[in-house]
Amino acid sequence: MGKIYIGTSGWSYPKGEGTWNGYFYPKGTKNELGFYSQCFNCVEINSSFYTPLNPAYAWNWVKKTPPDFLFTVKLWQKFTHPEMFEKATGKPAAVADADVDIFNRGITPLEAVGKLGAVLAQFPSGFINTEENKLYLEALLNTFSQYPLAVELRHSSWSDDNQTGKLLSSLDAAWVQIDEPVFKSSVSQDLPLTSSKLAYLRFHGRNAQNWWTGNTETRYRYLYPPEEVSELAERVKKTAGSTQTTFAFFNNHWQGYAPKNATDLKQSIQAQLMLEE
Repeated sequence: MGKIYIGTSGWSYPKGEGTWNGYFYPKGTKNELGFYSQCFNCVEINSSFYTPLNPAYAWNWVKKTPPDFLFTVKLWQKFTHPEMFEKATGKPAAVADADVDIFNRGITPLEAVGKLGAVLAQFPSGFINTEENKLYLEALLNTFSQYPLAVELRHSSWSDDNQTGKLLSSLDAAWVQIDEPVFKSSVSQDLPLTSSKLAYLRFHGRNAQNWWTGNTETRYRYLYPPEEVSELAERVKKTAGSTQTTFAFFNNHWQGYAPKNATDLKQSIQAQLMLEE
């Protein structure tokens, strides 16, 4: 079995009803990442989706975490969500070499010390399987091929086409396995492993009621009960049996639900492994 890394999507949720303060972080916690890294061995950086990382911040994160702690980095929205980028910035989303350079510079501190676990290209549910989008996906993955890559495709048109798995396999990119409410257009929840080196799972919660109507906090208001955590543990173990490195992240971030379930998952996997011995 390969190495399993379990953590959460992001570690800082200081504001709003869904804050982690007082739920996961004791009140008055100053060094949140330092506290977090004593509980988990990895984290998924979400801030890089909104703007490329500042290398100085990345160096600071390196210093605050143990030597074996890994970061995965979400790709800048300019590469994966052009409409969202244009709406947020008022600037055109045409990608230039300078955009690639600035993103690469931001994650160099993590890569330099061996703390970069993967780069995540997360596409929206509206990114459907067309010839144009296939070509773009291939070009994008080739652009960042120096990193371990994971790709989250949310529309069923990708999993309905067996060529998708072949494309990702040819580029040694992991096809992200997701757990979220299932709708008619949802990508399959049973995806093939496309890399022997890397597997990547993201657990978004199953809050179907608020998935489309909730805001960025309430749609993730879902705590996985023990029986569902046990199912996810089996899934992670099975995946880790065929890959060198497996990442599993909880994105149900409402009021510290994600770190609670990440802890549950660690314990469930340990308990299952003990029973198998």
